Formats: sequence, structure tokens, C-alpha cells
Amino acid sequence: MARVALESTLLLHGVPRESCLSLHAQLCDDVRGAGAEPALIAVFGGESVVGVSACQLEALLSSGTVPKANTSNLGVLLARKAHAATTVSTTMELAARAGIRVFATGGLGGVHQGWSTQLDVSSDLLACTRFPVAVVCSGVKSILDVRATREALETLGVPVVGFRTGLFPAFYQRSLSEASPPTVDATFDNVEELGAFVHAELARTGRGIVVCNPIPEDAEIPAPRFEAWKQEALRMASEAGATGRDATPFVLGRLHAISNGETLRANIALVRSNARLAGAIAAAMPA
Repeated sequence: MARVALESTLLLHGVPRESCLSLHAQLCDDVRGAGAEPALIAVFGGESVVGVSACQLEALLSSGTVPKANTSNLGVLLARKAHAATTVSTTMELAARAGIRVFATGGLGGVHQGWSTQLDVSSDLLACTRFPVAVVCSGVKSILDVRATREALETLGVPVVGFRTGLFPAFYQRSLSEASPPTVDATFDNVEELGAFVHAELARTGRGIVVCNPIPEDAEIPAPRFEAWKQEALRMASEAGATGRDATPFVLGRLHAISNGETLRANIALVRSNARLAGAIAAAMPA
């Protein structure tokens, strides 16, 4: 049966710890319901694990703060026999090594706000040029520079396609609410056609694909409401000195608190939708 990769950073850093086990169970059910087998990826005791067990996940949850592994620090964490949660870039690397071709996550990392004065770009973008995995996501996290990230993906030559959308999603919104929002390279309305394209494109290029699946309409957060929350969360991050790889989880956590859980509910809705689509794509791809 085709497998779908799931990242552990989403569970260990993206939602409250008390939500982790139930969300993981839901994502696994979503993937299996679409005809594929889920494979949670993490680093456990210095070993790359593709298919984390329930016991291992519980051990990670009880280990206090688990560092995030990206493609730059993965080797150090392995050498030090550490536990680690895999980000998008590391999940892609380990999934590709295990022969997994489809990966479901929430939002892609990207170009941070203020990049013109302080360059801060996620390693997720370069991972898409290195590893032949289709990343099913709801675009890029809304706290980042969505338009600059879309431009960066084009510059890097990464195919960006939409499932039943012609617009590049903005995580909590189905697209940017502005004139001429960024678009995708192609739109697919049929899972079987999308699966055939993903299969052929991964084989042709040996690099990744971004598959955009907008947040479900009933879970979308209106842009003006979200913008007010975002500005408050960014102010708090600045005051706390949260920068670099610590900035995104800090801001997301503050958003969940400021919005009384509305952003968390939206996050769960979109990642579950992405898990279902990833499972369907994996099941539709030729073996």
C-alpha cells in the first residue's frame, strides 16, 4: 500500500501537547480512509524513524522540549543520539530516502516578513529542489511573506499546482485578499489526473512538487480578523526576542491564545483536509 509521510514538528511544536495524540490518530485515520498508509517521521534516540510507533510518540511527548530538525542540523542530532521533531525539509529528506513520494503537512515554510532588511528563508524551499516528494499543504503560513514565498518557489523552479484552485493559498485564508493574488502553475480538479501528474513529474525531475489545497471554506478565518491577531502576535514575538527558527512556533502559539483557539481549530481542519488529499493522491499513483 502507498504511504504518506507526516511530520512530527506539526505534532510536537504546532499544537498543544494535550492535542497531539488525538490529532495524530485523526491524521492516520484520514490517510487510511483515502486508501494509503500513514508514516509519522521523527528522530528517536539518534535514529531516523519512518513510521513512529505509539510508544515512541508518547516517549517524545514526555521528553520535555524536543528540538526541531531541519536539513542543516539533522546530522548533529543524529550524531548526538538525540530525539528530534522533523520539519518539512527533514521530513522530505527522510521520506525520499524511504521511497515515500507524498507528504501531508499544514503549511510550507518560506520567506519571512522583513526579508529585505534581514534575510530569513526557510530551508523548506530548497528541500523542494532536492527531494522527489509531493508536499500537500495549504500554501505558506500566513505569518510569512506569502507573495515573496510564491516568487521564490518560481525562481527555484519548483512546480506549484492547485487542487481545485487557481490561487496560491495563504494558510488561514484560501488566498490573499488583495488585488491580483499569487496564482499556481496549473489546476487539477481530479485526483486521478493529479496522481498521474505527480508520478510522472517526480520521475522526470527528481525534485519536489508543491500541491496546494486551500483550507476548507467553513474553517477559513476572515482576513481582517486574522490580520489584527497577527500584528499582536508579531509584536509579542518582537518583545520576547523570538527570531529565526523559534519565531514561527512562538507566533503560532500566541495566535492560538489571542484567538481563543480559533486559529488552532482552523489549523487542524486544514491539515486533516491535506492528509485526506495526500492519501488519495498516493493511492491514485502507479506503484
